[in-house]
Amino acid sequence: MRIVIAEDAAVLRDGLRMLLTSRGHEVAAAVGDGEALEAAVAEHRPDVAVVDVRMPPSHTDEGLRAAIRMRRAHPGLGVLVFSQYIETRYAARLLADGAHGVGYLLKERVADVGDFLSALDRIAAGQTVLDPEVVTQIMGAGHRAEALAALTPREREVLSLMAEGRSNNAIATALFLSYGSVEKHVAQIFTKLGLSPSDGDHRRVLAVLRYLQG
Repeated sequence: MRIVIAEDAAVLRDGLRMLLTSRGHEVAAAVGDGEALEAAVAEHRPDVAVVDVRMPPSHTDEGLRAAIRMRRAHPGLGVLVFSQYIETRYAARLLADGAHGVGYLLKERVADVGDFLSALDRIAAGQTVLDPEVVTQIMGAGHRAEALAALTPREREVLSLMAEGRSNNAIATALFLSYGSVEKHVAQIFTKLGLSPSDGDHRRVLAVLRYLQG
């Protein structure tokens, strides 16, 4: 098959190129950033693009965002996200656009070269290949989003101010509420987010983390 590789680590990029060409595949391009990836896919029209998540310039999620754009521009393109990071938001969006011909594997969990090559074959054939850990984290992110969606507008306001580090007294002043009302809202937030009293003082921190992740 014809393949384009996007990997900012030069040693790994060349290693993937050598592996794939030694197995009879054509590596049409091997690039180090998302912009070059999109240009290479437009020029060479590969069967599959192997994409890392974090690439220049910000090293956050450029690879996944490029993959989403490429799938929309080239619907028949197979995409294998091959990374050591799981980015749940864009991974879920990539799958939501059509999971056929999509894969997401974690570098440290691919113990056999044959498994990697088999994944490429399956993706080129239109199948979906996902590491179980990727599935678990995407589902977990979905559950967190559902929990946040259950909060009332007032509870979200309270949680937003909690995320700014404000005390219950400060929240009461900002929202023109009584201290007791803020306490009740905070208790409801803990309940809806599944934070039990056994979490102790950490519940406030955990609630804020859920809010930021959501």
